[in-house]
Amino acid sequence: MRQLLIRHPDSHVSAASQIEVDVIRPHVERLELSYVVTGDTEKIRIPPLTRAMRTDELWRHTCFEAFVGTPADPAYYEFNFAPSTQWAVYRFTNYRNGMRAADEISELPIEVRASDDSFTLRTSLELKGLSGLPRLSAWRLGLSAVIEDTSGRMSYWALAHPPGKPDFHHAACFAHEIAVG
Repeated sequence: MRQLLIRHPDSHVSAASQIEVDVIRPHVERLELSYVVTGDTEKIRIPPLTRAMRTDELWRHTCFEAFVGTPADPAYYEFNFAPSTQWAVYRFTNYRNGMRAADEISELPIEVRASDDSFTLRTSLELKGLSGLPRLSAWRLGLSAVIEDTSGRMSYWALAHPPGKPDFHHAACFAHEIAVG
């Protein structure tokens, strides 16, 4: 199912004009995401491809994110995917608390593709090792992106935004629920 991200109202004008995310949960333990950015992609600062590895603070530059939890539990996971193919996964016990690296995930496949007017990042998340995500329940998702332009200005995109500054961890951002199949 395709989801449209909304640019935060306080974000600077962005080289991205639209961001959509294709979301599929084809299996009880897998989530497939495809972020499609359209706009003046030559003006988006895209980090160069590097060796795929766990890296912190990816959100400081162009980065795509997914927050995954369940409707009945305040705990959630945060996934970061950089166009460089670097990635990170964290577990939180509740809103911005109890953060730890989710070492149950040892790799995340990331595929990137660019053209003159679009940029696509795809990943497939194998989540069987994450004890905080019951396999047979629905998951609530927060999908987001940080886009840095070539002048260093940032724009923040999400399914929904709470009042105030951008905050992808806020419950208002967990605006999509997905069941199995």
